Amino acid sequence: MTAIIEAQALSRRFGSVHAVDGVTFAVEEGSVTGLLGRNGAGKTTLMNLVTGQDFASGGTVRIFGEDPVENARALTRTCFIKESQGYPDAYRGRHVLAMAERFFPHYDAALAARLVADFGVPVDRMMKKMSRGQRSAVGAIVGIASRAELTLLDEPYAGLDAVARHVFYDRLLEDYAAHPRTIVLSTHLIDEAADLLDHVLVIHEGRLEIDAATEDLRGAASTLVGRAADVDAFVEGREVLGRERVAGISSATVAGLDAQDKALAASSGLEVTPVSLQQLIVRRTGGATTREEAA
Repeated sequence: MTAIIEAQALSRRFGSVHAVDGVTFAVEEGSVTGLLGRNGAGKTTLMNLVTGQDFASGGTVRIFGEDPVENARALTRTCFIKESQGYPDAYRGRHVLAMAERFFPHYDAALAARLVADFGVPVDRMMKKMSRGQRSAVGAIVGIASRAELTLLDEPYAGLDAVARHVFYDRLLEDYAAHPRTIVLSTHLIDEAADLLDHVLVIHEGRLEIDAATEDLRGAASTLVGRAADVDAFVEGREVLGRERVAGISSATVAGLDAQDKALAASSGLEVTPVSLQQLIVRRTGGATTREEAA
């Protein structure tokens, strides 16, 4: 497959802070990639570098095989919607949509109009007087309706309630299925977005911690619960991502168990449950945890 984004040892420093620290990855054409991580992990900085809105301190990044900085040819094929998207003071919602139609070659105004109705956006209202959720909805509409070959969405539904977020997921997936493109979605709502994602990039403190197909991560870790002595005996020598103990009962999150391991654990009297994508990433980026409580 063709790589739409290619980063090699990409870094961005702000003084002594390494916001992005030597990351190397590729995003394949026609995929939905989740850029995941905690707040402040470096996700927005990385997106700024990919779209040429910031300059790298080291390494390289290419989109469509080209340097994105001041590259109109590459950037007109790209749509980047930020959580903190700014708009001119005099702009109303309809002005934003009108400008999007001029800027993005594949923009679908009819789709945008349907999305306006779906989200209930008051497009005649001034952007600065809209609620945070309404402004987010405008950004989401532009991101979906742009049908840009490369679409980057940085926490696009900040401020949307649960119902509106699911409208966003449904409409994005519907239009992606009908009009394939390459999408990078930054989010901390991992479990909500998990079913959308083909691939996952997890960034933590500026470094790339996970670069894997979503399917490969499903079932990559399991939680074992049982008598503390039995859990301790079973997990000895294995990769333990987290551990908790209450009185004589212990639970441990363990990576890399295959079907035979799980069957062995169950036969040892342990309860075995899968770990969700969000739980796995929390464990991977939060460090192994140990908690004990008295009875």
